Amino acid sequence: MGKYIKFFLVGILFGIVLVKSEAVSWYRIFEMFKFQSFHMYGIIGTAVATGIILLLVSKQMKIKTINGNLLNVPRKDRGLVRYIIGGSIFGLGWALCGACPGPMYILVGTGVFSILIVIAAALLGTFVYGILKDKLPH
Repeated sequence: MGKYIKFFLVGILFGIVLVKSEAVSWYRIFEMFKFQSFHMYGIIGTAVATGIILLLVSKQMKIKTINGNLLNVPRKDRGLVRYIIGGSIFGLGWALCGACPGPMYILVGTGVFSILIVIAAALLGTFVYGILKDKLPH
């Protein structure tokens, strides 16, 4: 348990950053989906650029994962349509509830307890997907 405390602390720091940057604000998300503000697009773009840079640097320096393996990002050759459909469903859910999966838990920590309904629905959806995944086209 003690070796995982660093991940817990990074998660707390990440939550603080998301709250302070207003990335978990329903109003900021609403502005983003109505194309009224660049705020959220700037946060998302910065996160994507940072991820790309860190991935390239970690590959160049041969940094290993927690399991001791070299970092590997597998190619996704299964078609673009499935990602467009999945991304659209994800975006619709994000727009409807005002939060994506990570910030849902941060919102509970900030006292927005109505998000517990969304978390329960997300868990139910995950459970139903687990039951139906063999019958769905992948």
